[in-house]
Amino acid sequence: MNLPSRAWLDVDLDAVRHNVRQLRARAGVPLIVMVKANAYGIGAVAVSRALGVPFDRSPAIADAPWGLGVASLDEAAELRDAGCRGRILCFTPLLPSELARAYALGVRPALHRLEDIRAWAAAGQGGELRPYHLSIDTGMARAGARWDQVDGLRDTLHAHPPEGVFTHFHSADEDTDSRDEQEARFVDAMLALGDALPPAVLRHSDNSAAIASRTRLSPGSLARPGIAAYGGMFSELLGLRQVVHLRARVIDLRDVLAGETVSYGATWTAARPTRIATISAGYADGYRRQLSNRGEVLIGGVRCRVAGRVTMDMIMVDVTDVPCAVGDVATLIGTDGADTLSTEHVAQVAELSPYELLVGLALRVPSRPLSSSPP
Repeated sequence: MNLPSRAWLDVDLDAVRHNVRQLRARAGVPLIVMVKANAYGIGAVAVSRALGVPFDRSPAIADAPWGLGVASLDEAAELRDAGCRGRILCFTPLLPSELARAYALGVRPALHRLEDIRAWAAAGQGGELRPYHLSIDTGMARAGARWDQVDGLRDTLHAHPPEGVFTHFHSADEDTDSRDEQEARFVDAMLALGDALPPAVLRHSDNSAAIASRTRLSPGSLARPGIAAYGGMFSELLGLRQVVHLRARVIDLRDVLAGETVSYGATWTAARPTRIATISAGYADGYRRQLSNRGEVLIGGVRCRVAGRVTMDMIMVDVTDVPCAVGDVATLIGTDGADTLSTEHVAQVAELSPYELLVGLALRVPSRPLSSSPP
């Protein structure tokens, strides 16, 4: 495959498969892999295919995820249009007007309002109840029925039982006490619902942070990793691999004298005669402006410091001690040779959430999925 002329994102699908296997082993239960926001900017269809989710006439592979998680029906439709036949769960509450479309797409919605559960049941033909998952709010205060106010759901759940029941942790990566408190509330809610929940109801609560923070297996029936599947967090702890590699060309070289400045605002001044390389990617390509004067890129496997402010389309780096030429490839995030600028590291340098960094990489650059083997 010919490399793009300007900038591109290499996506290592083998690394995604490895990471999901690591998470599955750590959790000890089947996974719902979150592919919302185009798989965090990685490519939802490519990731889902690589993980062995059934598409078209192809069966699911043995270790494929139990299901896929999305945040909108448009995201689900993209997967269905590509031929995805796997289970898809939409975790963002839907408007009543969206339930018919969810039904037509074969999407399992997250429901918690009585009127929505009844409307979902009424959408079935011949008394059929399509699967849905009951959302319980244990402290996130974003969506779901409050853990201490679920009694009013009992009669409706008896009549229209959910396939699954779940909650979402707000700080499992920062505070295991808060995770344990939310988990206790979740258990209390299920006890309060009692036999209104089917005996085989699928219980799930663990996101990437909860999987990583536990010293034992995940509770319940399923776990829902997202960011960790894409190597965005917990890589060292969980033995995860780098997935994304943002690359761009060296498009110009110039010499600046001691005392001269580089880029907008003249925030960087040469302390000595310096060789500056201009790289064809900037914040419109997801390389954040917060990396001005502090980020690094790899050229020939050597780290080169960003000089001056990151601009919309280009960055400048100090290559005084690094041989390079116009047309060479710079790695802004990812691996070159023996060195890696990991997603976690670059986000930390930029004082950004790795979530924000990942989803912003698809702003303009084309994505190039890479894999050494089929699923």
